[in-house]
Amino acid sequence: MTIERPLLLLSPVPDPAWRRERRDRLELLNALIGAPDVEVFWRDDLITLPPDHVAYAWQCVVPVCLGTRAHRRELCESHLARWWKVRDAGGTSLHQFVRTAPPAQTRGPENPTPDPCRICPGRPSHDPRLGLCRAHVNSWRPARRFDPGLGFDVWLTRQRPLPGYAACAVPKCGGLACDALGLCSPHRNRYRYDGSPGGGKLPGSVFRSFEARGLPVPVTFVDRQAFTAWCAAVQTVIGPGQLDLRGLPPLVAAEIRWGLIAHARRPNRAVWRIRHLREVIALARGGVASIFDEDITGGSSPADLVLRGIRRELQLVYLTPANTKEAGFVCFEHFGVNVARRGNVYDLTSVTQRWLRDLLWEEIVELLQCASPPRSGSPLDYRRRALIELSAFLEATRADGGHEPSALQRDDMLRFVADQRRRAADGLPSLVLRDSDGTPAVVNENTRHYVFNNIRMILRKAMDNGVAEQLGLDREFIVAMPAGGKAVVAKRRPFDDDVARALTHPDNLRVLAADYDPYGYGFREIWETVIATGRRCREILELRQECLGRYGGVPMLWHDQTKVGHLDAAIRIPETVYEALRRRQDKTLAGFEERHGRPATPAERQRMALFPSRVRNPDGRVSIGYSVFGRAFRDWVDTLDVGHPVPHQARHTLATSLLRAGAGLHHIKKYLGHVSLAMAEHYAEVASSELDDILQHVWVAGPAAAQPGRLLSAPNPSADPAALRAMAVDLSRRSTPAEGGFCTFQPVVRGEACPWQLNCEGCDKFVLSGADLLYWRRKREQWRSLAERAPDDATADWLHQVFEPTARAIDGLETALADLGLLEQALAMDYRRPQDYFHRIWSTAFRATELAQTASHQASNAEQD
Repeated sequence: MTIERPLLLLSPVPDPAWRRERRDRLELLNALIGAPDVEVFWRDDLITLPPDHVAYAWQCVVPVCLGTRAHRRELCESHLARWWKVRDAGGTSLHQFVRTAPPAQTRGPENPTPDPCRICPGRPSHDPRLGLCRAHVNSWRPARRFDPGLGFDVWLTRQRPLPGYAACAVPKCGGLACDALGLCSPHRNRYRYDGSPGGGKLPGSVFRSFEARGLPVPVTFVDRQAFTAWCAAVQTVIGPGQLDLRGLPPLVAAEIRWGLIAHARRPNRAVWRIRHLREVIALARGGVASIFDEDITGGSSPADLVLRGIRRELQLVYLTPANTKEAGFVCFEHFGVNVARRGNVYDLTSVTQRWLRDLLWEEIVELLQCASPPRSGSPLDYRRRALIELSAFLEATRADGGHEPSALQRDDMLRFVADQRRRAADGLPSLVLRDSDGTPAVVNENTRHYVFNNIRMILRKAMDNGVAEQLGLDREFIVAMPAGGKAVVAKRRPFDDDVARALTHPDNLRVLAADYDPYGYGFREIWETVIATGRRCREILELRQECLGRYGGVPMLWHDQTKVGHLDAAIRIPETVYEALRRRQDKTLAGFEERHGRPATPAERQRMALFPSRVRNPDGRVSIGYSVFGRAFRDWVDTLDVGHPVPHQARHTLATSLLRAGAGLHHIKKYLGHVSLAMAEHYAEVASSELDDILQHVWVAGPAAAQPGRLLSAPNPSADPAALRAMAVDLSRRSTPAEGGFCTFQPVVRGEACPWQLNCEGCDKFVLSGADLLYWRRKREQWRSLAERAPDDATADWLHQVFEPTARAIDGLETALADLGLLEQALAMDYRRPQDYFHRIWSTAFRATELAQTASHQASNAEQD
């Protein structure tokens, strides 16, 4: 659903309050800019950025080259064109090209602003190596020719300073004029480049004929007015890496400075190029009083994006949380929270009633300030949607639009409840909300559930803390909102065979990479890894560059399971997936070198994403978002005619395959990274026969054993896997099914007659299985019923005493199943069918004596500890 965000503009305030607010803002920004941790160059009106600045580096990476970097590259335009030719010819790597390429010649008027002459402070230097103006350069060269032994320092002592030519004739420049025409060196070059408007001309041999003799230099013009008009219209000419804030209002200049400083401090930031910053400064020269209060953006050009970024930084300085509450939005950065895919401003103005919007603002702020703020925007969206629905209904059905909370009655809430239920039952659209494609959002039972529960929670909280009483809200209006009940969430199915075959066919995977991955993000490698490992899709998208390794020859993948708090977890992966991710590592590093002109350092590789985003990601640390991959995946799936599968179903498919292969729920929990066994049990509904396998491996000692109910065999997740393998036996040869359990007496197992006439319950070789819990519960009920019908108490006590060992065995079986989280599944099973005895589940279990010895050893160790 899309909700239009408000413009972050403050309403105009009449003077003198507005002047006082601007003065306060300027003082605040100057204090921030003057802080000790801010570089000194930011305080100049002519800002000269360092060539290798961490955020605004502008110089070409080719050594000695003074060219300005091209868009999204670290080479200048000249070197970029040369590199493309070398790359197409397959000559060398970019790193080698950068090391060997000659510097490009800097042309045009965009040369560095010269320093004053070392002899004439009023004149600019013409030769930066000598530090001399044009006149003294013309004097030094012939002096050196006539007297080769003359030293430069000696010559300097003999020179006298010449008078300067004042400031440049361009009003906005402020540089020193280099000759009698009255223009500085950059504007002198620009004047020639523009064809010398007005025909300004100097005589020849200016130094020898006039300046050396102390005579004024005559200047002639064809049209003096044309020259003056050109000076007034021409832009200030500055050097590469310079930003000219001269002539801007002090507040506007301070806002631009602070916006650039704050943006440079962000770890994940968009790349702002020098030319785009200059475009912003040019826009600000159009009579703007404040960048924050006047919307001078007009589109999505790079300069507009820079302006919006500057306003975002100013918003954190100018506005307090109370200001945002007044304006009707929440600024996440005021609370130090970064909510995924929600930007920085969360709009609440769709709730038109001020009292209701304030309740929503307080609720969201409470969420952001709690110990564990939400990582996604879903909890916020649920609350906002609920109050938007109520706000739209009150606006449409009440004469006052619901703006007077004291006038609301119980009937108003009941009508809203009835309206929501009718819309959910009939699939009608919402009054105000729309989906991302612009169509009205449909109300269904789940959205009704969220609307009811969130409105009820927010209003009852207001009633409990006294806010409702302050607003004059009637208690009957609040309590009339019923609970929404529990939302019904459909569970994901695993892929069926046809869908799985289509999603993994090599031809289809090639189409995914060729047609739906134009920027080379690596969608095929992402999908193949999800299929093979069953990871959550975001866990694969957020892989780091150094995520692979071989340990003892085994390929391993290191990843973060942030949903369950497992960081840097390792799993084994197939060889094919390992090689595919290896190739992706090489491509990512090549992309970094293509952009920066150098290989990544070990520290940069450690932080770099394996699948980096192209947006706001200068260092390659940010991974692509799920929406980028999900959109391409949906478009690809639509061409396969297999319905509408989603990537997360691959996780269900792998879990089902693991169950079918005999893995326990604890194995699935550990491999897939579930937070609890309850999460893994979701997959048990897909493979119920596998649960039978697990239940029939749970053994406890029978009633005639020395310790009835003692656990003998179970898939113990805490046991050592090597020890369990050593104790594993073949049940098909070591035991035989009996009524209510298994017989482990080996002669009977081999087919001989039972020497105890099949008295299983009185035999210490008989064990109870987890699949027989219902059978033994029925036996217990029969004995209890028999004891209740006993003729006297002595007989009843005797019956209870006789059945006591069996009761202990049953209790031990229930305890073992409860510890493993299988009690409910065991109670759901009925008597086994005879053909179940021939299922492969009887193939593996563990010797009871060895398990008992292991348990005894562990118990003794625990006592010693």
